Amino acid sequence: MTIKTMRKRKMAQQHGRCFYCGRAMWEKDPEAFGWVFGVAPAAIPQLRCTAEHLKPRCEGGRNTVRNIVAACLYCNRTRHRAKAPLSPEAYRARVRDRIAAGKWLPLRGPGPVGTAPPVSGHAGAQ
Repeated sequence: MTIKTMRKRKMAQQHGRCFYCGRAMWEKDPEAFGWVFGVAPAAIPQLRCTAEHLKPRCEGGRNTVRNIVAACLYCNRTRHRAKAPLSPEAYRARVRDRIAAGKWLPLRGPGPVGTAPPVSGHAGAQ
């Protein structure tokens, strides 16, 4: 099974939510995602779904179903920036504590939640 297939399966199993922060993630159509969830344009790329290795590859972690979860790009990158990354469980608790304190990726966006983006008259509009 490819890592892409594992990522998609895990995203479905996790109901489209990041393993660490619990926020909605996107795979396709970031602009529509931003409008539906009211996410600021600057935060949208950070919520792209990635395949996260619970045991990092540099520590011998493999591309297996048991070692992969779906995580937003922000959580995935932030966990692995530390010199000594926390365990998945400890990192998840830390992320949720920081969200509760308002000290994680801010998400406020310009569009009201649940509305579609306005359709413009330019040729690139779909």
